[in-house]
Amino acid sequence: MPARNDSSYVLNQIIMSPSDSDYLDQLIPSIREYSLGNRTSQLLQCLSRFASDKEAEIESVCSTNHQEFVTSVNQLLRIREGTVSLTSEILDLNQSIQASTERLAEQKKALVESRSHRQNIDETFRALQDCLEVLRLANQVYDLLAKKSHYAALRGLDELHNVHLRSLTQYKIADMIQRSVPVTQRAIAEAVMSDLNTWLYRIREMSQYLGEIALYHTNLRKTRQKERAEKIPYLGQFKLNSAIELVSDEHEEYDLLQNDALQVDFTPLFECLHIHQSLGQMSKFKAEYATTRKRQKDLLLPTSITLVDEDGAGLHNLLEEMSGFAIVERATMKKVPDLRSAVDVGELWDSMCHTAVGLISDALHEVDNAECLLKIKNLIVLFMQAMDTWNLPVGYFEDFLLTLFEKYAELLKKRFRDDFQEIVSSDDYMPMPIKNLDEFDKVVNVSWYTPDKPREEQEFPCVLPFSQMYPLCCIDIRNFLNQFYVFSNDDFPRPNMVDETLKNALDELLSKEVCETLVGSLSSQYLGQIVQILINLEHFEVACQELEVLLVAARSQISITGPISLNATERFRGNKKAAEKRIFELVNSKVDDLIETAEYDWMAASEPAEPSNYIQTLTRFLSNIMNSTLLGLPTEIKELIYFDALSHAANRILGLPLSQEVKRINPNGIAVLAKDVQYLTEFVDSLGVPILRENLDELQQTVNLMQADNADEFYDISTRNKKYGRVDALNGPLLLEKLTRTVQSPLRNEKFAALSSRFGMKS
Repeated sequence: MPARNDSSYVLNQIIMSPSDSDYLDQLIPSIREYSLGNRTSQLLQCLSRFASDKEAEIESVCSTNHQEFVTSVNQLLRIREGTVSLTSEILDLNQSIQASTERLAEQKKALVESRSHRQNIDETFRALQDCLEVLRLANQVYDLLAKKSHYAALRGLDELHNVHLRSLTQYKIADMIQRSVPVTQRAIAEAVMSDLNTWLYRIREMSQYLGEIALYHTNLRKTRQKERAEKIPYLGQFKLNSAIELVSDEHEEYDLLQNDALQVDFTPLFECLHIHQSLGQMSKFKAEYATTRKRQKDLLLPTSITLVDEDGAGLHNLLEEMSGFAIVERATMKKVPDLRSAVDVGELWDSMCHTAVGLISDALHEVDNAECLLKIKNLIVLFMQAMDTWNLPVGYFEDFLLTLFEKYAELLKKRFRDDFQEIVSSDDYMPMPIKNLDEFDKVVNVSWYTPDKPREEQEFPCVLPFSQMYPLCCIDIRNFLNQFYVFSNDDFPRPNMVDETLKNALDELLSKEVCETLVGSLSSQYLGQIVQILINLEHFEVACQELEVLLVAARSQISITGPISLNATERFRGNKKAAEKRIFELVNSKVDDLIETAEYDWMAASEPAEPSNYIQTLTRFLSNIMNSTLLGLPTEIKELIYFDALSHAANRILGLPLSQEVKRINPNGIAVLAKDVQYLTEFVDSLGVPILRENLDELQQTVNLMQADNADEFYDISTRNKKYGRVDALNGPLLLEKLTRTVQSPLRNEKFAALSSRFGMKS
């Protein structure tokens, strides 16, 4: 098949055109194509050949048919004319086409050039677009940084560095931005650290409030635990933070870090951590964070505190600040395990505890009030329990509680001493009067005293044996015990130490303060006071015995079992003997004073009509003290005092005629002595205590000997043992000698000389 641009094909198409318009339609494109290819002459040649061939055909046809030939010639001529005309038109058209082609070539050249410029422009535009996109991303990074979207800024910078800049390495702007990437990274790191420092500052500012909330809710937990223990006693043996307590309090769980009052947002920390991790600067960030927290810890602790300010604000602030700081540290460890190690947090916590204990210890000398010290202890224990919730060790404070306890014990002992001294100074050393049943109940309830009569049978007004010192001191002792156990409740770590300290302190106070003070008062010359001291000592001995039982019942389960013995018990018991001795001394001293007033006329001219005044006064004295001063003493002590007083009186009376100043005694003088002895004997018999008569036996037998008609019986051992067995073997002859000087008897003198020689006496 001929090609579309082949001349034969073109001629066939032209010839086969059904009309002139189609002819031209076929011819014009062919002329344009041949003109563009500079083949116009070839087209003309083809047309000429075609015309020649047609003429030959025409001549051949004409030779066969002239007319037709002529007609054909005419037609051919017309065709030729048309052909010439067409040729002319073709030439014109060719020129026109050539002109158009030239213009078209120029336009095409311009188009090519414009396309090249357009391509350059497009490439430049695309380059500008890429650079503008890079600039936009760079600016966006700084915009995000300004909006504190640090992580988004870092991601944008990373995308800019790893994606967009790689396609623009041929441009200077890419190099400039590439060089600015590390600077921008540092800027992001500094910005996020600045935000973290701001967050840390806010955390430091809210630490005290966070600690306050922690202590407050720990106190609420203690209250709820106490209420549960009251309802179910079994739960009382479980302390705060024990598994049972935590389970029982599950429905009251409270998030300290996220609540209505306080929200601690860790987002800045997470962001800073993530950014430094992305930058590969985790080690640097950990070191900076640890340094910052250590610096904040140092700023948190003051250089000194006071424990005597209003409401204990100084200690409150210190412990609340520590609580908040430690809770944030623990929460940070849980939320970001890789940031803070347990060792770092432990070192910070130990440092804080050590410093805080030192601050409190330095300020402890200011406290001189036990109640204030108790508040300090309760606050520290509350702090310890709150920290135990977060598994923070509180060993420093456990040891410090022992120091507090020692200080507390000293303050209680000082208060007891002061109170007791005031009680002693105001005591009247008289049996305590009771006006009504209410007073009686109050005294019995606070004192270790068992009344002789049942409560219903008591008559008022009445008098209790002890002075008001005893019940007041009992009240102080009970308060002392209660205050000790208030300090040593379940929160105290070493209850066995409390038991031992309480025992020693109580023993010391009772022995040194109470007992020694009472013993020191025994120097008084007032018999009633000495008697009252003896009664008080006896009741304090009973109180000590009751206290021993009470201490056994109240001591903790981990203390040593077995009975408790107070040295004070034996001290009171032993000093009762000293009081009794002092009573003997005073009574005997009074007896001596009365007997010294005796004025015997041993050479009286007549017998007396009545006993001597001194013996009457002596018996009245003994009767009075027994019915008044010594009335409150136990019967056995009163009898012992009577026994000793009568024995002493008998010896002193017997000593009157034995005195060296008495040289002679006549029967009337003996009668005076006998009457006084008889009066004394009747008084003793009236007391109804037979054993007391034994004290007068020697005196009576001596008087009987001096009044005997046959005094020589004394020298007969068998007779003497029967009638004068209690008479002193030396005193008898001495008195008989004085009597014989008044009533002369040679025989008696010989026997007395023989007896004196026998016993080695001078005549």
